Amino acid sequence: MRSNRFLRKVLLLAILLVGGGGVLHAQEFTGAEQQSVSVETPGLFDRSDAFRIDFRYLKNEEYSFPLPVGKAGMITNGNLQITTTKGDAVKAMFQGVVRLAYKHPIFGNIIVVRHNNGLETVYGDNAENRVQVGDKVKAGQTIAIVGGKDDRCFCTFAIMINGRRINPETVIDLKSHRLRRQVLLCRKETDRIDISVEREEKKASSFSPYVDPFENSDVIEWDLTEMEGDEWCYPLLGSKVISPYGNRRRTHIHSGVDIKTHANDDVHAAFDGEVILSGPFSGYGNCIKIKHGNGLVTLYGHQSKNFVKVGDHVEAGQVIGLTGRTGRATTEHVHFEIFFCGRRYNPNILFDHANHCLQQKTLIIRKNGSVTSKK
Repeated sequence: MRSNRFLRKVLLLAILLVGGGGVLHAQEFTGAEQQSVSVETPGLFDRSDAFRIDFRYLKNEEYSFPLPVGKAGMITNGNLQITTTKGDAVKAMFQGVVRLAYKHPIFGNIIVVRHNNGLETVYGDNAENRVQVGDKVKAGQTIAIVGGKDDRCFCTFAIMINGRRINPETVIDLKSHRLRRQVLLCRKETDRIDISVEREEKKASSFSPYVDPFENSDVIEWDLTEMEGDEWCYPLLGSKVISPYGNRRRTHIHSGVDIKTHANDDVHAAFDGEVILSGPFSGYGNCIKIKHGNGLVTLYGHQSKNFVKVGDHVEAGQVIGLTGRTGRATTEHVHFEIFFCGRRYNPNILFDHANHCLQQKTLIIRKNGSVTSKK
């Protein structure tokens, strides 16, 4: 009896996967059976009737398109059909746990993965499933081998929240396969899930520490004049330069620029990014390194206190520490450095220190770390 109920739920779930060959109509099932298609996620709305999914700071390895070289197109009921070649591997979109893995006589092998972010993804028409119920999977992990019907190879794909399908284009761009790096507000209504974009992708979407800027070219252009006010911040507001970049006492090269206001003043992140170092570091004292987009890393030294830790996601203007004189320093200040693809540069290439603003120019950045500029 139990196995019959399980089989019936699997058959009903196949309604979600009506791409390709035949179509299974809802009229073939009773009203009670149709209701069992929507499998709610336990605890998802226990605390509130809404929750947020923030895609802005996912790393490259934390997301994968189901068939990276496939071609996606919308079919019925908001499902995707992703066509590819025979033998291609079907990938898990995000980290999660396999909730369902079953072979259906009409719709091939079906997999449902429940993700930590509140989503569930459905992969159908597989020739072979490579995971079992209860398996933990990582984003990009092979979970199936693509199947299809007749002489066509494809995976039928859907995204669900609390057992209800949502438009996949809310989450991904079908042409580029790119994840939309935005914040979604998911609200539970009486008979549906309402999805709205609470915070859209920034205009300079490529300026992200989680996107490889050189994926399509070894040379990129970064027009600083197009950066919006909330996309950058001078590291120490109201400061003055007390030691510039370059030679000092012939034998010592000053690797950054020292800027000063007063003790325990707020130090700000210059751009959005990910903290890759926070703590005592050689002569820098309490030091912070942040990885940004376009191959850029910024460094902040001598803080009296750091407010961020490795792995934190920071936004431009966020206070990350307080000015101090830890390490080799004779006065409270911030030592500020920049690197492109591992090569150190004069921070003047980015910032006008006198006016505390970005330079009005376009940077030409090469994958080998070479940087030039044009106005």
